[in-house]
Amino acid sequence: MFTGIIEATGTVVSRHEEGTNLTYWIESAVSAELKEDQSVSHNGVCLTVEAIARNRHQVTAVAETLAVSNLSNWQPGTTVNLERCMILNDRLDGHIVQGHVDGTAVCQAVVPKDGSTEFTFAFDQKFAPLVIEKGSISLNGISLTVFNITDTRFTVAIIPYTLAHTNMGQLQTGDTVNLEFDVIGKYILRSRELEKNMLQ
Repeated sequence: MFTGIIEATGTVVSRHEEGTNLTYWIESAVSAELKEDQSVSHNGVCLTVEAIARNRHQVTAVAETLAVSNLSNWQPGTTVNLERCMILNDRLDGHIVQGHVDGTAVCQAVVPKDGSTEFTFAFDQKFAPLVIEKGSISLNGISLTVFNITDTRFTVAIIPYTLAHTNMGQLQTGDTVNLEFDVIGKYILRSRELEKNMLQ
């Protein structure tokens, strides 16, 4: 379980294919503090730390993860947002993020504002019921608030601190980000679907 508040960024230093899996070594300021078998959010995807070597750690993404996320696009030099799992007695500064990515969105526009930067994203219309005005969403693992929503688009505003301390500052139009919708909204939607089926 995560909060969507990014701890650090890491850099992909190597990529290795084995069958349908992709294994990465990532270098970061927190890698040396990690432990094997620990769950860490990488661009919003919960991955297990398999090995640690000084300031680097290794993770593997399986076919299912690669199919719904942007991890297959990672190459040496890619910047990755990192967050270790939350501590139960700590503050929840963002929102509840599971690290279970629902899909991806494509950046449609980057608009600098006076003191912030607005990013507009296009996403699959099937997820429209899970996006609400001023609701929470996880983009590449970052807890953000959405606005100006339609059935296929939404916008987020990024403050300079977040731009400087995450990989959002490198994002350009056409780039893909990982999406995780609010888990509470997903449970409510599923409950409504079950009720509807029972009434038919």
